[in-house]
Amino acid sequence: MKRAVFPGSFDPITLGHVDIINRAIPLFDEIVIAIGVNAKKNYMFSLEERKRFIENAFFAEDKISVETYKGLTVDYCKEINADFILRGLRNPADFEFEKAIAQTNRKLSGIETVFLLTSAETSFISSSIVRDIVRNNGDASSLIPDSVKI
Repeated sequence: MKRAVFPGSFDPITLGHVDIINRAIPLFDEIVIAIGVNAKKNYMFSLEERKRFIENAFFAEDKISVETYKGLTVDYCKEINADFILRGLRNPADFEFEKAIAQTNRKLSGIETVFLLTSAETSFISSSIVRDIVRNNGDASSLIPDSVKI
């Protein structure tokens, strides 16, 4: 079974995340969308809200599960017997950052990272942009799935 972990804070999940997940579904037998818990971060949405947003976005997809985890992503992957880490790339800066993490993860655990490029229609979207729009009472509805209730 090919199991992939798609880690992130998903604060909130965006259409960019949804695009990567939907295009990865044919590649894996199972995708665990793993919400990392970091006590040092100040999130806009609670862990429960973020998990519900994702579960509602993918309620009809049998290959998708949504979990939370603490600690290193590679440790979580080992814990659930995941073979791959799934990551999306929006731009060259993302690649440079993600490449170093992927190489470190492979060195530490042997777990491979699979990169998918975001589609042109979603490559500009980030959770931080969505949060900024929301904080300033703007309309972010074209950047997030309908499951995200703001």
